[in-house]
Amino acid sequence: MTIADSGSFSAAGRALGRAQSAISQAVATLEEHQGVTLFDREGYRPRLTDVGKVLVDQARLVLASAARFEAVAANSRRGVEPELAIAIDPLVPTAPLIESMRALGSEFPELAVTFSTEGLGGSLRRLRAGSAALAICLLLPAVPDDIVAYPLLRIRLMAVVAPHHALARLARPATRADLEQHVQLVLSDPASPSGENYGLVSARLWRFVDVGRRLDFLLAGFGWCRMPEHIVAASIAASRLLPLEIADDPAPPDALTIYAAHRRDQVLGLAGRWLLDTLQSRLAAG
Repeated sequence: MTIADSGSFSAAGRALGRAQSAISQAVATLEEHQGVTLFDREGYRPRLTDVGKVLVDQARLVLASAARFEAVAANSRRGVEPELAIAIDPLVPTAPLIESMRALGSEFPELAVTFSTEGLGGSLRRLRAGSAALAICLLLPAVPDDIVAYPLLRIRLMAVVAPHHALARLARPATRADLEQHVQLVLSDPASPSGENYGLVSARLWRFVDVGRRLDFLLAGFGWCRMPEHIVAASIAASRLLPLEIADDPAPPDALTIYAAHRRDQVLGLAGRWLLDTLQSRLAAG
């Protein structure tokens, strides 16, 4: 590779601190051993043959893989996990995570990170199954005994509806009788759609796994729902959605807490702990 990069056997010798004759002999031995010609020596400077180009590219990959092997081993010796799997609930705001994930990549460049967004309840399931080490999630109605959770931020849910929906034309707070007549767009756990639900009012429920698709149906006027304020704020400002006032609203008035969580019997590695600390400090500063 040094010959290809420097352009000549003599330049490669100077770069490697070896005599040109030793470099030439090493290449000749390699060519003889492999039964191929790596360099065309007919011109003023040696040029890689077609097979030489392919083998140089392969050599670069091998060296890069070896360097990563050494880096992962070195990181493991100082307590860095070989892989960090992170699972995120659908209601979690993305913006606070972006800079922390970018910083994680800079701090641990050799760390293999897997990142997945889950349906409601999916992050907790992945923690318990051992396929995620860290979850950024809701834990309702309370933090389970087998989970260690650190509060990160709170999000407020708003009842909203499209301006052309019948509920938007009531000119008064909607009652339970009003809501029961219309579709409620519900975010539910795909593994347990009939499990625990919060704030259900309508008799007609359309269930969604991801927030984005539910927002599409909400904007199209197919029903009403409670959405995180950070997701619908822009649509409300643009009058594409309207806040829906509900009389005697049964939904809890408090904001929901987003946690960083891991299994109690599985301590986070150095990178996971670093990410947790970074999230906590960034969100506290914000």
